Amino acid sequence: MTIVRVYVPAPFRTLTGNRGTVEAQGADIEELLRDLDTRYPGFRALVCNDRDEIPAHINIYVNNREIHSLEGTMTKLSEGDEVAVIPAIAGGADGNGSAGPQVWTPDQVIRYSRHIIMPQVGSAGQRKLLHAKVLLIGAGGLGSPAALYLAAAGVGTIGLVDFDVVDLSNLQRQLLHHTSDVGRPKVESARDTIAAYNPDIKVIPHQEPLTSDNVFGLFKQYDYILNGVDNFPARYLANDAAYMLGKTLVDGSIFLFEGQASVYEPGKGCYRCLFPAPPPPGMVPSCAEAGVLGVLPGIIGSVMAIEVIKLILGVGEPLIGRLLLFDALAMEFRQVKTRRDPKCPLCGENPTVTELIDYDEFCGFPSDAVATAAGRTA
Repeated sequence: MTIVRVYVPAPFRTLTGNRGTVEAQGADIEELLRDLDTRYPGFRALVCNDRDEIPAHINIYVNNREIHSLEGTMTKLSEGDEVAVIPAIAGGADGNGSAGPQVWTPDQVIRYSRHIIMPQVGSAGQRKLLHAKVLLIGAGGLGSPAALYLAAAGVGTIGLVDFDVVDLSNLQRQLLHHTSDVGRPKVESARDTIAAYNPDIKVIPHQEPLTSDNVFGLFKQYDYILNGVDNFPARYLANDAAYMLGKTLVDGSIFLFEGQASVYEPGKGCYRCLFPAPPPPGMVPSCAEAGVLGVLPGIIGSVMAIEVIKLILGVGEPLIGRLLLFDALAMEFRQVKTRRDPKCPLCGENPTVTELIDYDEFCGFPSDAVATAAGRTA
């Protein structure tokens, strides 16, 4: 066991309890870095880049000799050696120059440390999350848990589409909002709540209903779309627009004690493959009309957040070609397989829906209900 003393630069000392010098062990620099990361989770992410290489702005010295002049990370260590990690630092400028590869701050390493130590995420995966842009349709019951967990996970840009204001009846399930927010626009309340959880995140409020006029402009700004609306016109609109733009759509819905979630990737089926036409108006009441168990959207919204994170990281098996069903009364999850329907009017072999349509008319809504329907969220 070779024990050496390691000099820790000031920007990294948050990880070491503000100690400038620590002891660690390793037969060479590579083993030493692994041991430091075990003792101080996130240390390696500060020293190495996405390719797990030591970048040009980090120098490591062994007894005052830079390791690139020795044997790099395979440089052997002896008992009593002194190792120093020296990063480039900036001073005297305002930092408005061009941005290079992202360098983690010590606070970020601590905040995301439980992700960074996961082999399925790591430093590279966490950077993917920070660079991702996700649009949430609705800052209500489903949007609340999804937004909170995406923000906590470090998804860098979150857009929120909702033109409704906070009502006291929302607070039974819509955790983005507080009693003091009643009467405020939901997107403003949501922005403040997300910032309180994670100030790293950029939140873009879109205080407007989702319509055929603005949907393309909104969707084009984001990588993934998460749909949490409580009405059929907006659900079909989001499905059609996402498919036409080649965007993956994470879809969820809730009713009383039951919830559903799925992922629609262009070319592998869409919401119309499963439900080619909406039910007659009034057959399926909204949450406002029939009610919903307050905890239920927390479960389905969290599932939707997991699916988005998996898609960003490129890990696991997303709910593509599967519909997840949850029954809270029975405490039972089940899945049914879905498929791309060759006769689908949107993504089938001979599509008839080739441009956005009048979704209120399609769903049998009266013309004066357009704004109300497009804005309601679960």
